[in-house]
Amino acid sequence: MKLSEWLAPSRVVHAHCDLPCGVYDPAQARIEAESVKAIMEKYESNDDPHFRTRAIAIKEERADLVKHHLWVLWTDYFKPEHLDKFPNLHEQFWNATKLAGAAKKSLDPKDGQKLLDAIDEIAETFKASKG
Repeated sequence: MKLSEWLAPSRVVHAHCDLPCGVYDPAQARIEAESVKAIMEKYESNDDPHFRTRAIAIKEERADLVKHHLWVLWTDYFKPEHLDKFPNLHEQFWNATKLAGAAKKSLDPKDGQKLLDAIDEIAETFKASKG
């Protein structure tokens, strides 16, 4: 037996995502977005400059985590066949990640709510994609 034959897999399997399904969920992005909105609300009600400085830093970090979780879902879970079934999928992710970026620059809780609404829209598509 040749070394290449010995090293070759005995069978080839195809997976939908990087790991067995069930590890991806838009809830991770939503939890971070809830933090973004809550921080915006707390910022409004607190006049302490030190608190406000820390709040901004944490809010921006959480908004980056929203983007991270959305992009992992977009790139690792959703596949080309999903675009056929959900033609607005690209737009949903485009809008949500843009809203996460906007939330980094904003202190208005309304912007935090827009982000949450966009994530909820993705969550509905995600749920539908699972059958």
